[in-house]
Amino acid sequence: MTLLPRTFLIALLTAGTPLAFAAPSLAQDAAAPSAAQMTPEQIAAFNQAVTDFTAGQTAQQGGDNGTAAARYEAALPAIRAAVQTDPAKIENVNFLANALYADAAAQGALGKMDKVIALYGESVPYWRKVVEAKPSDAASRNIFAGILIQMGNQKLAGQDKTGADPLYREALTFARKSVAENGTDATSRNILLSALIGASQTANDPALTNEALSMGKAMLSDGTIDAMNKPSIQAMAGEKAG
Repeated sequence: MTLLPRTFLIALLTAGTPLAFAAPSLAQDAAAPSAAQMTPEQIAAFNQAVTDFTAGQTAQQGGDNGTAAARYEAALPAIRAAVQTDPAKIENVNFLANALYADAAAQGALGKMDKVIALYGESVPYWRKVVEAKPSDAASRNIFAGILIQMGNQKLAGQDKTGADPLYREALTFARKSVAENGTDATSRNILLSALIGASQTANDPALTNEALSMGKAMLSDGTIDAMNKPSIQAMAGEKAG
């Protein structure tokens, strides 16, 4: 089938589902490493990172993405160090995944899309570990699926269908699980629709195209489709009709 216009694919990247989520409030849940694992200086740096992350959230929620990004960037080195020290401590892995995600959201609001994609790429193994460790955590699953979709969109915008396809495929797995658990949740359904739209562009599988179009039309009809997916389904419907 005909690829969607490049300008539309770039719009998916800049206005996609992950950036629509509020930055997660997990600083209070982050587990500071024990003194046996890290030096007092490293522990102090980690505690400062928690403070910086919290300040970043406050700034982001107030619309000050420049300050938010700066505070997240200040927090990240110590959080990375904590995870490197004890990769099995899922609380800190979760904290790092969320800090990278929140920073990406702030950077995206500032128009720094190369930075967004780099942060997303770094976060992928941590999100994958979080989702594996917390299979019932639908919020993390949806965020991760959204990140994969955004990365797929970026590759597809560069005509890299081979690189985009596995990202959409992985996102589909998570999105289908979320919809299976809660079929009335509009956020989960839009994430699934985004993954189907992307996969319909990269896979030679008419079933995925038909599924995306059928689901999208139903969501257009009931008003649950989001602003990112709406023009895509309208474009696909036009192609189908033509």
